[in-house]
Amino acid sequence: MQIDIDLLYSCGAVAKKYKKHEVIFDEGEAANFYYQILDGSVRMYNSNEEGKEFTQGLFYAGDSFGEPPLFINETYPSKAIAIQDSTILKLSKDKFLKIIDENPSIQKYFLNLFAHKIHSKAKTSKEIINQKPEYRIISFLNSFKKKTEHPDEKTLIPFTRQEIADFTGLRVETVIRAFTKLNQSHKVEIIHHKIYY
Repeated sequence: MQIDIDLLYSCGAVAKKYKKHEVIFDEGEAANFYYQILDGSVRMYNSNEEGKEFTQGLFYAGDSFGEPPLFINETYPSKAIAIQDSTILKLSKDKFLKIIDENPSIQKYFLNLFAHKIHSKAKTSKEIINQKPEYRIISFLNSFKKKTEHPDEKTLIPFTRQEIADFTGLRVETVIRAFTKLNQSHKVEIIHHKIYY
């Protein structure tokens, strides 16, 4: 479920186009807007002083992102960028909270969404402390496949090895070695440098 687009427009939402790699909001920026993707995709991530990145989430058409700080008057904990040209609905925080107050079904949806996010973060934390890179990568691939139309079928993984490294907190060299092992053990298939899982 997403918030009905007509409801968002009637409450003052505007559709904004973002180019690939354009910043939507920065880590530490005041959380003043609700965002819902009409088309395209978004990556939320953190980076350190050395430039190492850790992906917190990937979001696609129909998804919303960056909502938790709207409820607790906090800043955005991560940076959000468009990973392809995207159109995103943007609604002011006060109007978003008014929608929440007036629609119990939407309240229930966000309660469920946040429960899933907390559960996912707990699983991710477990994966990070697991030192086996192959386990962390398979867990990431499983998480991605759950969001596809056919999660039980072999799928082309649309991420580079660097992006997978960013998401799993591994070095790209480690990811490359791990994929070689996963390919040899037939857990993934690599055809012309493309990963299928």
